[in-house]
Amino acid sequence: MSAASIMTPGDYGYICDLVRDLSALTLEPGKEYLVESRLNPLARQQGFATFQKMVASLRAGPFSDLHRKVVEAMTNNETSFFRDARVFAMITKSILPALVAARSAERSLNIWCAACSTGQEPYSIAMAVRAHVPSLGGWDIRIIASDMSRDVLARAQAGSYSQFEVSRGLPASFLVKHFEQHGAVWEINDDIRRMVEFRELNLIQPWTGLPGMHLILMRNVLIYVDVKVKKTVLEKAGRLLAPGGYLLLGGSETTMALDDSFEPVSLQGAVCFQRRLK
Repeated sequence: MSAASIMTPGDYGYICDLVRDLSALTLEPGKEYLVESRLNPLARQQGFATFQKMVASLRAGPFSDLHRKVVEAMTNNETSFFRDARVFAMITKSILPALVAARSAERSLNIWCAACSTGQEPYSIAMAVRAHVPSLGGWDIRIIASDMSRDVLARAQAGSYSQFEVSRGLPASFLVKHFEQHGAVWEINDDIRRMVEFRELNLIQPWTGLPGMHLILMRNVLIYVDVKVKKTVLEKAGRLLAPGGYLLLGGSETTMALDDSFEPVSLQGAVCFQRRLK
């Protein structure tokens, strides 16, 4: 590693503050290598000779699209189709049937995938709804998927995935039924694509325009933020969740000791959360 690529404490502190202020993500001490590995390619793409020159430009100027790109580059976009088989067994075998029964008079269902990254999760939900609840003809089903990153949202909306991406968790029967191959990529069919509404949304900013939700997936988001932000996000999620609705978090995430209005519910070997009955 050349001397020019070594991050100074001042540059690292600036990036940490920028990322925390705009996304609430916390970069721990000693993560300089991670910041460099994420932002060096961005510096080259933006025409800067060195990482330091890009940071100097950020620090010298007003907020710009480059500041946003830096923050987005630091977000973790790890995702896959039907990620965690137990969670999707819980959704298809317990949560969806319960919601359909409870919502049979209204014939409407709202699902939100927060921090959806490149779209595999909301498209998985759409395919699961289509496969496991075929009797929903005439229902108003909204699947809203959001992320703070414009770049990953553009990829999600395109619905194009590599062979590696479709081989991670996607059942072969769903690949054949819902995708078409074009050269080296697989494109999801329009009937599934049209089931998902994508929108830009930062979880630490106002959640405008969202209807009451019956199922919220907010998986592997809270692990990256501090306790104060966790509590704020959970409180907002609780207000958005309709009575009888479900909140799904990541496997290592919980509402315990953060928001006592939720209670854990074990279904199909996985855990979700519901608002406590008052």
